[in-house]
Order: sequence, then C-alpha cells, then structure tokens
Amino acid sequence: MKAADVRSMTLDQLNDELLKLKKERFNLRFQRATGQLENTARVRQVRRDIARIQTIARQKQAVQPRAK
Repeated sequence: MKAADVRSMTLDQLNDELLKLKKERFNLRFQRATGQLENTARVRQVRRDIARIQTIARQKQAVQPRAK
C-alpha cells in the first residue's frame, strides 16, 4: 500500500483498514506457527502497512481540530 493511497483516506477508512490488517497479521502469525505460511514476505508487508497507517492517522488527528 502506497503512502499516497493512505493519505487520501478518511480517519474512518484508516481505522477500518487498520482493523483488517491486524486480523490478517494475526492469521499470518498462526500460519507461521503451524508451518502453513507460504508467503513469508507478506508478514513484513503487513507490519509495515500497519505502521504506515498508524503514522498517517496520528498526523491527521494532530491537524484535525478537536471537538469541544
């Protein structure tokens, strides 16, 4: 996932995507533990995508004015 794609998403979309990636990371960890994981590079991609989304979400929250 490209950073430009992530930046174009809203905070709600980012949270949904983050939840989806965390579920995928959990499943990949299970596959690795049971020896069923075929694409080992996917673990690294998912980890980095999660970090990218969290970083951009924090940036958007810092810019967004807080409701009183």
